[in-house]
Amino acid sequence: MSRTPRPVDCDALVIGSGAGGSVAALGLAAAGRETVVLEEGPRVTTAEIAASSPAHNLRRLYRHAGLAPIHGRPVIAFGEGRCVGGTTVVNGGLLWEPPADLLDRWALEAGTDGYRRTDLDGHLRDITRRLGVAPQQPGDGNRDSRLLADGAERLGWRWAEARRAAPGCSHANRCPTGCPSGAKQSMLLSYLPAAERHGARIHPRTRVLRLGHHGGTVTAVHALGPEGEPITYRPRTVVLAAGPIGSPALLQRSGIHRRRAGRRTAVHVNLKVTARFPEPVRATRGTIFTAQLQHFQDQGLLVMPANLSAGALGAALVGHDPDTVNALLADLDRVALFTAQVRVEGPVTVTALPGGLTVLRHRLTAADGRRLRTALHLTARLLFAAGATEIHPPFPGPPLRSEAEARQCAEHSALADWPLVSVHAMASCPMGAPERGGLCDPLGRPYGFDNLHLCDASVLPGATGISPQGTVMAFAHEITDRLLQPA
Repeated sequence: MSRTPRPVDCDALVIGSGAGGSVAALGLAAAGRETVVLEEGPRVTTAEIAASSPAHNLRRLYRHAGLAPIHGRPVIAFGEGRCVGGTTVVNGGLLWEPPADLLDRWALEAGTDGYRRTDLDGHLRDITRRLGVAPQQPGDGNRDSRLLADGAERLGWRWAEARRAAPGCSHANRCPTGCPSGAKQSMLLSYLPAAERHGARIHPRTRVLRLGHHGGTVTAVHALGPEGEPITYRPRTVVLAAGPIGSPALLQRSGIHRRRAGRRTAVHVNLKVTARFPEPVRATRGTIFTAQLQHFQDQGLLVMPANLSAGALGAALVGHDPDTVNALLADLDRVALFTAQVRVEGPVTVTALPGGLTVLRHRLTAADGRRLRTALHLTARLLFAAGATEIHPPFPGPPLRSEAEARQCAEHSALADWPLVSVHAMASCPMGAPERGGLCDPLGRPYGFDNLHLCDASVLPGATGISPQGTVMAFAHEITDRLLQPA
């Protein structure tokens, strides 16, 4: 028997509690707007994170218990958070500021002239102060980062200390499954509590089904509560921040720009490389990374140490023969894991299906294949320069013991066999002029709507090439400031 939806009136409704939604929630609540935040996932405390195993937190804090497939050749595993605080709870706390030339290019190509670096600098300073963002030097507990820096310096390549929102980091090596010490200033610990102090209310385990609208105005938000009970929210203002996949999927389900939302989503793709060194590295005792190779950033390539544990190593070596995996596990103290992040041009398509399902498909280009092969070769070159004695690519095969072997392997292996991962998606509902492909105006409003504002990674005009949290938050601050201005 169907149940009558429970009506809830509010001034401002924020759908999603990640990097964008939390910024909007704080801005709206601080301005005196009655604000409700809806989050599909649970609310988990730092104590609960610390008391649970990484495997349990992986299932609890991520959508689809960790990874969703992006279909294509090869299949790419996509990971995003699904909890109060969103992906900021399960990322590495990286806060890079968007380069001025990137914002200038977006302004020229997409028409986002009010979002240049001079427009966002004040927001970036506020984010840095509020989250305690600072460069983190590769210390004694992060020898894998020190080795990366040493290799880069031997080659004359540029590297940088990571800018992280993790003051007092205890190097627990559990960033991807939630910080057990509370040092990482995720939205769960920073913006959302501040929003609550201004009166915002957070409703976890609440899933939005669709937006009801008429004449360009959202009139109702239909959702299911924690017990599956139907709820109809009736807000004056709606901020949609369900993420680069969730936001376009919800627009499609609501009949809003159905043919355009989510059709050209941009992603970064990661490949993992395992390296063995002659001396102990003890990478299991460090942070996810404290150094990053940026020498090839203009070409869309970054390299950094990755989280290492026995489980992470096993996942990175899926498909390798058991003898290889067991030998590396037995020598774990001398092993380190590295991530090469590649900005690809082939788009991902988000398609919302009946029953709340969402299907992702990619179309990597031939140029993307060349980028990935170059990334593997350059990463191997860096690690050999750092002193690695052998390197294992992410796909099955013998260990590589020279740069020449790595080059041959990268050039001749079948890309369809590469196990790739993505944790950064964006630009699925890009801001910009409609004649230039934009779906949203400078207030984040889908064209034709007056009280619906997108405020997450979906509105970025393109791929950032860097960890996007800082860019997402800066855009969210600017969008929120603009929507609060008198008409």
